[in-house]
Amino acid sequence: MPAFNEAESVAEVIKQVHQHLPSAQVVVINDGSTDATADVAAKAGAQVVTMPFNLGIGGAVQTGLKYALANGYEVALELDADGQHDPAYAQTVVDGLADEQAEVVIGSRFVSDTAYRSSVLRRFGIHVFSFLIKVVTKQRIYDSTSGYRAYSRRAMKFLSRQYPSDFPEPESIVMLLNAGMKVVEVPVRMGGRVAGTSVVGRDLSLKAAYFVLSNAVAIVMNGFKTKQPYVE
Repeated sequence: MPAFNEAESVAEVIKQVHQHLPSAQVVVINDGSTDATADVAAKAGAQVVTMPFNLGIGGAVQTGLKYALANGYEVALELDADGQHDPAYAQTVVDGLADEQAEVVIGSRFVSDTAYRSSVLRRFGIHVFSFLIKVVTKQRIYDSTSGYRAYSRRAMKFLSRQYPSDFPEPESIVMLLNAGMKVVEVPVRMGGRVAGTSVVGRDLSLKAAYFVLSNAVAIVMNGFKTKQPYVE
């Protein structure tokens, strides 16, 4: 669970994960937070890994995958600490690995009808990413920006060696598919963040425009790379 200044929401997310996945170990990657995120998460029963400074979402997720590998876990579940990802679907996302014989399962807002509505620019970006991923990989991924994901140990090994640092979700999908990994989507429900501010920002901000442009370029550039099955 990557977290940057999520003290207001992280405890409730941890509580719900424990309810829906009682046998799971919850690990919060405290990504250089300047608030009480680490203390709140520890008191809520999570293992906390604190980064010395803010690495961003890519560095935090990769740290979590490295932690899972080092501690012998066969499955890792990634979800946000801000309350957007409903832990009630955690088992569904994890079960998708075995049910679909997949390396990565994405909890998707768009493979079935939901009431979820994001900002106009984000929705535009998601459609663009879906189109570009289809062009370069021949596979349609409807919710490429979702960070609600389950990983097999094979996928963890691959991503622990290389993982995009800036808005990594769409680019990592292309990397996984080019490496011969099976990536599937399962329907989940998501809402808005409970507290704090999105890293992307409001509609038509420079940050939001950069989010769309940088991901589009990364998808295309990775699409030009040679497709080669990953060998452990």
